[in-house]
Amino acid sequence: MLDALTQVVVTPKARLWRRLAAQPLFSYYHRLFALVMLTNALVVWLGPGVQAMGVDTLSSMVLINLSLATLIRQQYVINALFWWVTRVPTRWPLWLRRRVAKVYHVGGLHSGAAVAATGWFAALFGVQVLQQLREPGSVSAVWLWLSAVLMTLLLVMVAMALPWVRGRFHNGFERVHRFAGWSALLLFWGLAWQASTEQQASGTFWMLGLLSLSIALPWLRLRRVPVDSLRPSRHVAIVRFTHTTPFTGSSTSISLNPLLEWHSFANIPAPGELGFRLIISRAGDWTGRFIEHLPSHVWVKGITTAGVANVETLFKSVLYVATGSGIGPVLPHLLAGNVPVRLLWSARSPRQTYGDALVDEILRAEPDALIWDTDARGQPDLVQLACAAVHTYDVEAVICIANQHLTRRVVQALEARGIPAYGAIWDS
Repeated sequence: MLDALTQVVVTPKARLWRRLAAQPLFSYYHRLFALVMLTNALVVWLGPGVQAMGVDTLSSMVLINLSLATLIRQQYVINALFWWVTRVPTRWPLWLRRRVAKVYHVGGLHSGAAVAATGWFAALFGVQVLQQLREPGSVSAVWLWLSAVLMTLLLVMVAMALPWVRGRFHNGFERVHRFAGWSALLLFWGLAWQASTEQQASGTFWMLGLLSLSIALPWLRLRRVPVDSLRPSRHVAIVRFTHTTPFTGSSTSISLNPLLEWHSFANIPAPGELGFRLIISRAGDWTGRFIEHLPSHVWVKGITTAGVANVETLFKSVLYVATGSGIGPVLPHLLAGNVPVRLLWSARSPRQTYGDALVDEILRAEPDALIWDTDARGQPDLVQLACAAVHTYDVEAVICIANQHLTRRVVQALEARGIPAYGAIWDS
């Protein structure tokens, strides 16, 4: 069947406007980012101007954007959004379902609001500095020093979140956002307290309290749990947990040092079984050390969080395109059988790398799975194979689970041909 798919003539690229719309620059993530920035720009344009705005107004804009940036990343909020969106029935028009399935792009609201909050705080800080220069002693020295430190932290966080910086210094990005974020929250509390001594208290304390709770919740669920690990090859570890049974399509963050480094993996629960598994493949120093020295316990925090593959229920049928350990996020959906699916999996010597047991489990769940052995057949043209499979099996949508470069290439190529396609976006 794989050989037959390579001979299928794929649909030619669509019109120019569709190819442009499929470019990453016009993704829903960037559209939401632009929406937040435009909304904030309208506030400036329709208002009296930044310098004419009072300190209370500027503070309110900081708090509004900060709240959006924080809460939209809260795990309960993310799960609620996925739950709400996936209630859309498959009898609704495909043009609508394919758009609401972009729910996982909500990170655009986070990054847009974070940048806007930084901009508003810079304006607030600038107005206060100008006032201090014009009327020495009119602004508290404590407020100015706290604001200067906070301004620095916010700028560093924004700089570290730039895609090319985050991609190159990912561990640094995580640590800066964790520790600088906590520090920034404490400084916001300090500024709110300082402001309350000079004017009447407002809802600022209530909002900061909510944001603090939102940030603290995952850490309140921090625990060290035992694991059983199987190493079918030097490339892969399959780790089993029994402390909870998560829902299909969720992920769990694990760590060996909870203050320094966290890694998220797709949960693999099996119907009727307690617990779940994670597939961890060698993809860097941390995963390499994990596979070489299988730990008896790991740290987990937060709650299991919905991922991109959950949008499968919005479609009548789905093609999963996975490479290597990308089979991990796909397998629970194959086992659950909530939607008619087809699988195209490209991997290096699948049985030798992942073990006979895992491959047999995949084939029991999807007997017609298309498994491409890259050691035996070389690297496949996944765009060709995916397009051919879509038309051969008449599936409605494609979900791609692969590395960043390949995921973007497959999703973009399919979207340019008018085929609904989804995959992780590695957003901030």
